[in-house]
Amino acid sequence: MILTICIVFLTAMVLGFPVAFCLGITSLVALIMGDVPLLLIAQRMFTGIDSFPLMAVPFFVLAGELMNRGGTTKRLIDFANVLVGRVPGGLAHTNILASMFFGGISGSAVADAAAMGTVLVPGMIRKGFPPGFSAAVTAASSTMGPIIPPSILMVLMGVTTGLSIGGLFATGIVPGLLLGISMMGLSYFMAVRYNFPRETFPLSPKIIFKEFIRACPALLAPFIILGGILGGIFTPTESAAVAVLYAFILGKYIYRELTFKDLADVFVQSGTTTAVLLMIIGMANIFAWVLTSEQIPTKIAQAMLAMTENPYLILMIINVFLIFIGMFLEGGAAIIILAPTLLAVTNSLGIDPLHFGLIMVLNLAVGLLTPPLGVCLFVVCGVTKIDLGVIIRAVMPFLALEIGVLLIVTYFPSLILFIPKLLGYM
Repeated sequence: MILTICIVFLTAMVLGFPVAFCLGITSLVALIMGDVPLLLIAQRMFTGIDSFPLMAVPFFVLAGELMNRGGTTKRLIDFANVLVGRVPGGLAHTNILASMFFGGISGSAVADAAAMGTVLVPGMIRKGFPPGFSAAVTAASSTMGPIIPPSILMVLMGVTTGLSIGGLFATGIVPGLLLGISMMGLSYFMAVRYNFPRETFPLSPKIIFKEFIRACPALLAPFIILGGILGGIFTPTESAAVAVLYAFILGKYIYRELTFKDLADVFVQSGTTTAVLLMIIGMANIFAWVLTSEQIPTKIAQAMLAMTENPYLILMIINVFLIFIGMFLEGGAAIIILAPTLLAVTNSLGIDPLHFGLIMVLNLAVGLLTPPLGVCLFVVCGVTKIDLGVIIRAVMPFLALEIGVLLIVTYFPSLILFIPKLLGYM
C-alpha cells in the first residue's frame, strides 16, 4: 500500500495535476484498494474545512485583495520608497520593506508576490535593474508574508495541532525582521557590487512626514490586527474579519480608490484563491487519514528516533525533510499531513511546541522559492512574463540567505521565544 501511494502520488505530480488533485487521486486509489467506503471522502473533506479558526483564511485573502485594489499597497510602497529609496539599490529595498508592511496585513505570500510583482518589478526594470534580480527580490521578499504575523500558514498550524495561534504569531516577529534586514543587506551588497541604481529625488523631513501621513492609515492596520490578537481583544479569526472591514474603509472612504463596481472582481479573485486553498486542505485531510490508517506517520517518527535522539540532529533532519517536502507539496497540505507527527517527535525530545511550529512554517516559506513547486516563483513569473529559469538563477542567493535564517532560528530558540513568554503564551 505504501509503495502504491508513493507511485500514484508521484505519477500524478509528473503528469502535472494540481496539488489538490494529486492528493485526491492518491487517496481515492488507496481507499479503493483498502475496500473503504468512498463516503469517507466527503466526510473527511468536510471535517478538514469545518473549523472556526480556519475562517481566518478567506478573510485574510479578501483583506489582501481589498488592500491591492483600494490603493493601500501603493501608499505602503510610496512610504517605503521615501525611507530607503536613496540607499544603493533603492527600489530593491523599497520592495523588501513594502513586503514587510504588506505581510503584516495579508498573511499571504501569494498576495504579496502578485502585488509587488505587478507594481514594482516593471518600475525596477525601467530604472535599470536586471529583470532576473527584480523578479527574484520580489519573490524572496514575499515569503515574509507567512512569517510576519498574521500568517495563513500559522492559522493552519494552530488549527491542525492545537497550538495557540496567537503564540505562533508572536514567534514570527523576530524571524520576520531577521529576514527583512538580511535581504536588505544582501541587496545593498549586490547594488554596490553591480552598480544598481538608487533613487535621486530630493529628501527632507517635510517629504518624509507627508508620505507618512498618507500611509499612516495603512500602517495602522498591522497594529490593529496584532494588537487586538495579542491583547486578547479578539481572536485571530475575528481579527481577519476586522482586517477586511478596515481594508474596505481605507479603500472606499479614506483613499477613495475602491468602487462598488470593483467589489465584484475582488470577491471573485479572493473566492477563487480561497477555493483553491480549501480544496487543498480538504484533500490533504483525506490523504492524512489514509497515511494514518497505514501508520506511515508513526513509521516516520520511529525512523527519525531510531537514527538519533539528539534534539539538535533531529531538528536538522526535520529541516532537510521539510525543505525537500516543500519542493513538491503546498504548505497548507504539508502542515495538515505532517505537523501532528513531527510535533509528537519534537515533544518527546523536549523541544518547545511553538519553536517547532515556527520552524515548520519557516521551512514551508522557504519551499515557496524552491522549484519545481516554488509557488512565489510561478506567481512572479506569471505577472511579469520573465523567464522562469532566469528568476530561479537570480533567487539562489536569497534562498541561501533564508536557509541561514532558518538555521539561526532552529538553534537559537531564545531569539524567537522571548516575545511569546513576554506576552504570556508560554
